[in-house]
Amino acid sequence: MTLFKYATTLLVAMMLALPVLALSLDEAKNRLESAKSEGQVGEMPTGYLGVVSGGGDAEAIAEAINEARRAEYARIAEKHNIPVTQVEAVAGKKAMEKTPSGQYIQANGRWVRK
Repeated sequence: MTLFKYATTLLVAMMLALPVLALSLDEAKNRLESAKSEGQVGEMPTGYLGVVSGGGDAEAIAEAINEARRAEYARIAEKHNIPVTQVEAVAGKKAMEKTPSGQYIQANGRWVRK
């Protein structure tokens, strides 16, 4: 097989595998607490989840949850005629306050165990 054919075949295979890596919102919600407890994801002051240590489905969970949060923050911002950044900041503060001891939050750009 020529290098071009090999590269094309590999690219097509990777593109077909990408949807498998994505999680539905329901799947992400079901896996979120264990991912937080295992230290894979944590809350950030921006109102979104961040990946603390890769592993498992950490990135897919954060991506699915953050996509839903982004949409909800935009809806709230539009409803109240305020900047999305304001909604994100309030949501981030609340999420970090509600985070139980032993789980990760981001403080001053660093992940710390609460």
